[in-house]
Amino acid sequence: MTVRIIGAPTDYGANRRGVDMGPSAIRYAGLAEELADAGIDSRDHGDLAVPRAEELDSDRDAPETGSAKFLRETADVCSRLADEVSEALAVGDVPLVLGGDHSIGIGSLGGSARNADIGAIWFDAHADLNTPETTLSGNVHGMPLSAALGYGAFADMPWATAPRFRAENLVLVGLRSVDPAERELIEERDIAAYTMSEIDDRGISAVVEEAIATASAGVDGIHVSLDLDWLDPTEAPGVGTPVRGGATYREAHAAMEHVAASGALRSMEMVEINPTLDQHNGTAELATELAASAFGKTVL
Repeated sequence: MTVRIIGAPTDYGANRRGVDMGPSAIRYAGLAEELADAGIDSRDHGDLAVPRAEELDSDRDAPETGSAKFLRETADVCSRLADEVSEALAVGDVPLVLGGDHSIGIGSLGGSARNADIGAIWFDAHADLNTPETTLSGNVHGMPLSAALGYGAFADMPWATAPRFRAENLVLVGLRSVDPAERELIEERDIAAYTMSEIDDRGISAVVEEAIATASAGVDGIHVSLDLDWLDPTEAPGVGTPVRGGATYREAHAAMEHVAASGALRSMEMVEINPTLDQHNGTAELATELAASAFGKTVL
């Protein structure tokens, strides 16, 4: 296995600056070394060129984008990211995308699903199922799943939809902050979703094994999206939208170890690390450890 590292240093989708420095923080924390310890070869293809938000005119958004901020810029970055992810897979590499805010999930999913049927496990405190019509903030990092599935206004945006990705193979794990419109959509589309309360009741292993079974049913592989705010802020303080009551350090590693053992991992992303809010780059260091676990690193 060769892991291709692709940086997507965006903060267009977030309301707090700093997540654009996430890819650099993860590399500085020793990502390549952690992967090497797992016996995984990696090739770093650098970062996509992403203009800084302050250099752009936010009024460029066309009226039909509703309240989605920087949607044109997000479309440009995600289209290029989808090409990078697709090209990596075409030559047999496993893409590992470093964010950046979670809007980059649109590109990761689109590229992974370009020439294969995929499922996805979304480790996140949030559902990320808002649309330009339902968003309370206008931040696209709360919309990547609706974009990839073609919900709401995204139905008319071909760049956003992941062609061979269906809601029946989507699993949300670790929810604890869900907007009313997202809750309705989860129920309406019968999307598999596990809250932290369910993890408390059943245990992380049972939940993740079930999630893998659902996401991988009848598809060619799964995309794993790891938002570091899935973890409790005491474990991962350097995130833009922390929510108390998240996964522990050991639960997160166990989840990634189950992903590795499944043999179904097709592509992965790690997002929403904000070094300006972190303590001694600890959240980025944790991200490198979790990536290694997802690709097969074990104690013995």
